Amino acid sequence: MAIQPVLKMGDPLLFQTALRVTQLDTPELHALIQDMHDTMTHMHGAGIAAPQIGVSLQVVMFGVGKNPRYPDAEEVPFTILINPELTPVGNEEEEGWEGCLSVPGMRGLVPRYQQLHYCGVDPHGNVIERTVSGFHARVVQHECDHLFGVLYPMRIRDMTKFGFNDVLFPGQMLPDD
Repeated sequence: MAIQPVLKMGDPLLFQTALRVTQLDTPELHALIQDMHDTMTHMHGAGIAAPQIGVSLQVVMFGVGKNPRYPDAEEVPFTILINPELTPVGNEEEEGWEGCLSVPGMRGLVPRYQQLHYCGVDPHGNVIERTVSGFHARVVQHECDHLFGVLYPMRIRDMTKFGFNDVLFPGQMLPDD
């Protein structure tokens, strides 16, 4: 398949609610997933959502092994999640720095639930159900926000904690996203 252009903040598609996937295990769905994977890998992303490459469907993928964009993050298993449902476990939140392929060159301090239960299906219709915490919970929340027209800057509570990488983190070699 192919690396696709990533839509940037301001594109109207990124602010829409994506459609639920109604047909699984189709050639079209597998082609979309391959394009998402190729794009995410090329850009060293921790995850990507279908709307970011211009497809309004509820499909996300995420996974972090050794990633230059998140050198201190714990590993997150590679997952393709379709029609996800997220439920916070408790009310505890923590703030963490986030970037986004659709908001290149910037970071923001974003509050997220510390612990989360999520479920959905994989491309073949197998149920995925997990309770997670830490960076894994943050990545899932970030990617699933894309399915409902939410970009991470919309969640920032203190806009003094949002800006360009080179200004917020002078001298650090952060990728431009």
